[in-house]
Amino acid sequence: MRAAGRSVRARLRDRIAASDPGLLRLTAGLRTVGAIALTLAVLTVLGADVHLLVAGAMAAMVATFAIREKQLGAQAVTLALGLPVALVSVTLGAVLNARLYVGDVFFVVLIFCAVYGRRFGDRGTALGLIGFQVYFLSLFVGAKVSALPTLCGAIAVAFCSSALLRFAVVPATPTGVLLRLRLAFRARLAQLVSAQLDLLDAAPDEMDRALEAVREGTARLHETAMMIQAQLEEGTPDESAARLVQRRIADAEIAAERLGLLLLTSRSAERADTLTLHLPGAPAPSVGQPAVPDETTATLRRDLQALRALVLRAGSGDSGTALAHVRNRLLGYRDEENLPPAPAAVQDVFRGIGEAARSVLGLRIALDGPQDESDDTPSTARSREELDAEDAAIDGGEEPAEEQETGLRRPTTRAAVQVAVGSTLAIVGGELLSTQRWYWAVLTCWIVFLNTASTGEILVKGYRRLLGTVFGVVAGIVLAGLVGQHTWTAFGLVLVLIFAMFYVAPLSYTLMSFFVTAMLGLLYTLLHTYSLDVLLLRVEETALGAACGVVAAALVLPVRTDRRTNELLGTVLDRLAEVTEAAVGQLSGGPADELLDKARDLDQALADLRAATQPLTHPVTPLRARRHTARYVVALLETCAYHARTLAATAELLPTHPSIAADPRLRGAAGRTVRNIETIAARVADEHAAARVETGPSIASLLGSDAGTPRYGRITDRVLRHLERLDEAVVGLARPLGVPMAEPRA
Repeated sequence: MRAAGRSVRARLRDRIAASDPGLLRLTAGLRTVGAIALTLAVLTVLGADVHLLVAGAMAAMVATFAIREKQLGAQAVTLALGLPVALVSVTLGAVLNARLYVGDVFFVVLIFCAVYGRRFGDRGTALGLIGFQVYFLSLFVGAKVSALPTLCGAIAVAFCSSALLRFAVVPATPTGVLLRLRLAFRARLAQLVSAQLDLLDAAPDEMDRALEAVREGTARLHETAMMIQAQLEEGTPDESAARLVQRRIADAEIAAERLGLLLLTSRSAERADTLTLHLPGAPAPSVGQPAVPDETTATLRRDLQALRALVLRAGSGDSGTALAHVRNRLLGYRDEENLPPAPAAVQDVFRGIGEAARSVLGLRIALDGPQDESDDTPSTARSREELDAEDAAIDGGEEPAEEQETGLRRPTTRAAVQVAVGSTLAIVGGELLSTQRWYWAVLTCWIVFLNTASTGEILVKGYRRLLGTVFGVVAGIVLAGLVGQHTWTAFGLVLVLIFAMFYVAPLSYTLMSFFVTAMLGLLYTLLHTYSLDVLLLRVEETALGAACGVVAAALVLPVRTDRRTNELLGTVLDRLAEVTEAAVGQLSGGPADELLDKARDLDQALADLRAATQPLTHPVTPLRARRHTARYVVALLETCAYHARTLAATAELLPTHPSIAADPRLRGAAGRTVRNIETIAARVADEHAAARVETGPSIASLLGSDAGTPRYGRITDRVLRHLERLDEAVVGLARPLGVPMAEPRA
């Protein structure tokens, strides 16, 4: 019974960890709601009226979500500086509230300074956000000079409550966040193996759905790996330990993605294209069950289940005999003599399982330290020796500083000018709609500029906010009617809505806007200013603010979506060329390079491009062909990144892995691929560039007829396969990007 209870708790923990990596959303929601609840409790004991309760609740929310630093010490400094900023802001809001033009001019200046402050990092962003939001708070509650002492007291209580929740009740240290992210990576890796198991068993008419699950699981695993990389520097004091974890996370991700591709190939009538795992909606290739004995298929299914169990129990402290037996059997597939008789494609799946088991073993050693080796088989001992040798070879390195743009080319300066102009338009238009609640238009204009960098991104964000607001108004009407004048019931629902708002914010901006608007309907009820006209006015002001933001972004120092995506596309191609050239150089016998850092930079550049293309791939975009092209290009780049990342990981094995040796011929054979990447990058930067993409013989044939490709020989099949597919994917990029093809050389 106890074992069953532990199993249920473990499954629940894994589900939560996988759905919310690092528990970041849960922590943000609990911390914010806790700070608000504590503020309301203290103010109630002090006999504050409902206006002060609302002001305190809003200030506690701002003081909590504005702080973004990772280290607790830096958070404390920013929170301490934020309190005087908030007090000055609310004081100026109360003083200038009655002075129409002076107040409006100051509000625009404050907005400019708040946005410009982003150039100073997380602290500048937080202080600017606090200054703006508290000034908005003063307008929302109608702050008066006579009430400033009590209002400032309520804000001070809110900041103290936020500090107590942040540092004592719900602390989130970089080390703790990293630990939870590691658990999330393990849970998502297990989910991906489960999806791959379903792919193995899927009937032909179920393949598309099974493939989509594998595709989604692969993307979610990569997302968690990127989150871990972002936390490693702060969460791991020892640089060599951080690089070791980074390497093992990359190994596990590559092994899992490769296993999915091998499974798909084993089910296909021909070699599966790597692009299929990255292009949303891509149909599954024609499939059929491989002609293998039933016992071989059953063994394959059993071993996938065993791999999933190995992933789930890694790091749990369970190192019993049964787990060791499973680990030894799976690692044995790395030796040719242990492979069951089956077609080559099916044997490749068993090899992939063995490599995935090796990556899980390496991850466990990196995260939990040395393991019990008493039950090791020769295959397991060999894997440990390889991992130990690789770990000893890992060293740190310095990253070059990137050049920063200046003047109006600096993104923060440009955004500050844009949002100031947009806010001015919003103030004028908002005053025409309502002299009492014009600030809603300004708030929307401000928000649509947060975390956006192009006109298209602002347009999409404004559309999502308007859509969430419209549905939120309906919810606000219903909730206000249910609550009536029950103050504490309304505050309880406000807390629920705030938690939901923070929990869904990273997932859906539309849902977040919905919960915000529904919450505001309850706040208006508490302030006795609720009416249907007020909520409809909120929709109008929101639409106006979004429109002003789009107009300002389109007319004032505009950054067109095409320009933004082309800049990021060029960056991705540059990073891809760097990783490929460095990896091939090392595989050719050249000096060691910082391949881990280069691969990480490539992943980050690709993530930035993926985010920037959202306006082009949004379902409501009328340019259907352009949407399909953008999706196809991003999927091709993700395919290229996977192969380049794998080449980099393989190149790093050269000093320690007995089955991989350098071959100088690789540099010449892969030179065409690097030149093609540079050609495409030049064409993206300048559409009049005359260079053409080269095509010709396969990479393997360029190595010479004497090379051969025996398994685990001088040049492994895996290196050649990834070079071939990378070359094919790069050539495939030329057509959608309009790069001309050169005539094949004779």
